Amino acid sequence: MILQPGKLPHDVMVSDVVIIGCGVAGLLAALRARDRRITLISKTGFADGGSSVLAQGGVAVALGPGDTPERHATDTIDVGCGVCHPDVVRRVTAEGPRRLAELMALGARFDRDDAGRLELGREAAHSRRRVVHAAGDATGSELVRALAAEVRSFDRVRIVQNTLAVDLVRSEGRVVGVVTVDQNGWTVVHAAAAVVLATGGIGGVYRNSTNPVEATGDGLAMAARAGARLAGLEFVQFHPTAMDVGKRPMPLLTEALRGEGALLLDENGRRFMEPVHTMAELAPRDVVARAIWRHQSQGHATLLDATAIGSRLGARFPTVLDLCLRQGLDPRVEAIPVAPAAHYHMGGVVVDRDGRTRVDGLWACGEVAHTGLHGANRLASNSLLEGLVYGGRIGDVLARVPLPTADVDRVVRAWRHSGEVIAAQPWLTGGGGHPIERRVGETMWTWVGLERSESGLRRAQEELRDAAAAAPPGLGELGNLISVAGLVASSARARTESRGAHFRTDIPWQSEAWCQDLYVENGRAMEPRPMTAVG
Repeated sequence: MILQPGKLPHDVMVSDVVIIGCGVAGLLAALRARDRRITLISKTGFADGGSSVLAQGGVAVALGPGDTPERHATDTIDVGCGVCHPDVVRRVTAEGPRRLAELMALGARFDRDDAGRLELGREAAHSRRRVVHAAGDATGSELVRALAAEVRSFDRVRIVQNTLAVDLVRSEGRVVGVVTVDQNGWTVVHAAAAVVLATGGIGGVYRNSTNPVEATGDGLAMAARAGARLAGLEFVQFHPTAMDVGKRPMPLLTEALRGEGALLLDENGRRFMEPVHTMAELAPRDVVARAIWRHQSQGHATLLDATAIGSRLGARFPTVLDLCLRQGLDPRVEAIPVAPAAHYHMGGVVVDRDGRTRVDGLWACGEVAHTGLHGANRLASNSLLEGLVYGGRIGDVLARVPLPTADVDRVVRAWRHSGEVIAAQPWLTGGGGHPIERRVGETMWTWVGLERSESGLRRAQEELRDAAAAAPPGLGELGNLISVAGLVASSARARTESRGAHFRTDIPWQSEAWCQDLYVENGRAMEPRPMTAVG
């Protein structure tokens, strides 16, 4: 179904707040703003898609003996390679214990030791054990379960499932709604005083990714079209240990395995991380991922050996054990083949301390947002923490601030005059993929992956322009995917240094001039400028 501009939508819905995405950030925003009329839009079934539900590691919170939010902040800043916003980091790490207590009050079941204390794990680049987990390695699933159960209980929250948010509706410089389409082509214009993007990451733009197939960068693309400021797009984190068994997405083997003693080996059973970094397997993610990439490039196999965890593996990592056994592998007795895969996007839509973007009426939280917390390389298990903190803040603000009344006629008029063709493109999340999607994924993996260069990035931009020209017209997932890939490639080419997750073989050093954010405005990477407080 193609709905041409100028024609009426199939339906119009009115809300105070529309939240796009049902991960932990979107769910907590809805929960905290529950007295408003809220519409939650999910591209998949409610609370069973996106990256939150797949998160294995946990929530990083400074609770253990000898640990403090200040120490947590120091670890975060050290890993962020000079481009974290220190004031944001301090506020988020300080707020973590309160958000964790809120989750426990909602019934989230975190793992405890025999004495009833919260069990704390350690992951790469953390100086202390501070990762709170649930059901061993199913933390995200447990958080989503607890939050979704609470959200379902509120009559004023309307849930719209299996529906794609196609574009934001703007009028006089303000976001006043969003257009959605379901897989049957049914198009709805949602009029709202506030729209919250909680749409997750961009892993779908890469051939190899741990992200679910629905992670096509829709929120980032919509925000860019609406005139929002973006930043940090060049910083894509590649998880070192995805199971290398030819699956898409690649099953994740949580970093917590290495925190409990799992080792990285080559085909001869030799460790190869010790000469690379003093923390060996517990070095920052970008260091470990590139070391594996280079070891494989030299013709070596790379294996994760968790056999030392022994009989504890089933209790502590039931998700990992199940994923491996499904592939005919048993991590209790054999090493598992691993490879890096696109995992998390540190870049996103620039927001202030309460999740506001610079476009009136538009908010963002979770992976789609750029808060300033992660810098050039996210500290493990800080992602769920950030989603909870900023989702909670957005919900708190939207619950108390005056909101304008949604003007349905204004919203429909604005959309009818937008000139956009809605839903002209195929859905990509049906599992079959699309030839252009595969072409984009291969381009990004080859030229905008773990190692980059001027010539490779230039070639990527050329191939992405060709892909855009060959794509069907109109708005949809495929267009969003191509648009976001182009923005990432452009930012990677503009940052003429190596820093954190962004490594250029032609410029393998950091530059003091680049110890700052790279902003993208109106689709173009801007000149470097000093960091401004966004949190």
